[in-house]
Amino acid sequence: MNIFKLLFLPLFFLCLSSWGQQNYPTKVVHLVVPYAAGGYYDSIARILSPRLAEMLGQNFVVENKVGGSGIIGTDYVAKATPNGYTLIVGGIGPHSINPSLFASLPYDPVKDFSPVVLIATSPNILVVHPKSPLRSVKEMVNYAKSKPGILNYGSAGSGTSAHLAAAMFEVAAGVKLNHIPYKGSGPAVLAMVGGETDLLFGTAADVLQQIKAGKLIALAVTSATRIPALGDIPTLGEAGVPNAVAAGWYGIFAPAGTPKEIIMSLNVSINKLLNVASVRDQLAVEGTASVQGGSPEFLASFLQTEIAKWYEVIQKSGAKAN
Repeated sequence: MNIFKLLFLPLFFLCLSSWGQQNYPTKVVHLVVPYAAGGYYDSIARILSPRLAEMLGQNFVVENKVGGSGIIGTDYVAKATPNGYTLIVGGIGPHSINPSLFASLPYDPVKDFSPVVLIATSPNILVVHPKSPLRSVKEMVNYAKSKPGILNYGSAGSGTSAHLAAAMFEVAAGVKLNHIPYKGSGPAVLAMVGGETDLLFGTAADVLQQIKAGKLIALAVTSATRIPALGDIPTLGEAGVPNAVAAGWYGIFAPAGTPKEIIMSLNVSINKLLNVASVRDQLAVEGTASVQGGSPEFLASFLQTEIAKWYEVIQKSGAKAN
């Protein structure tokens, strides 16, 4: 009987574990956003969550765990039980910029996470307040050179695309700006609209409506080519500042060690959603973002490339965490 138990019980629990994974999810799934509500990270979570709940039969609850340039929420997920019930909308700041920007991190963006799927990429848009006298990139560069450190720019926090796009711009244009980090892209955009800052390299999806409403003025986009949403706005290269191409990216990650069956279940489900026209339209935000998709391996490879890219930018710019 004892021998029977020794042989049977491990097999029983292995089958039970496999059955549980095949029937995933069996309870609420928590989708963490490491930034404040109102930005594109948050939008992705709130667009996908109800549809994943409908598709998979369990609630997907969005949790905004804000602070530390995305570090608090990202570390929370890195240390969560790897069972598929805690996920994160990760991206350019927490996963590819923070490793080079901060002297130490409580998490490793590669070793502590299992990539699920790349959701979207989106350039930044250089915007100013309507009351600003600056109406072109050339005017901004000339003014910044004449008064180094006078112009303030906001960001969603140290290490976000808004921060590093500005740092890249400083190097490419040969100017000095003053960084003011906020706790998320929503607050950074509101500060820009309120006239608290002079300029913002806002994520396209975050500032488009403010531009359309006349509350912000777009001067340039950070992509290599113009974007459909703002076809009359030049790229930084066209505006006279080459070598300043930058784009934010966003993906879904699980804690490292999450069973492959669960990762693939999520990957297949989210890829199906990304091919639904209404979902793509929402995520594209009127032509400001490019919806991606693909395999977990593609996101893993993409992440490695981005980490190397932003390491070089940070080394050249001397950007530091505020």
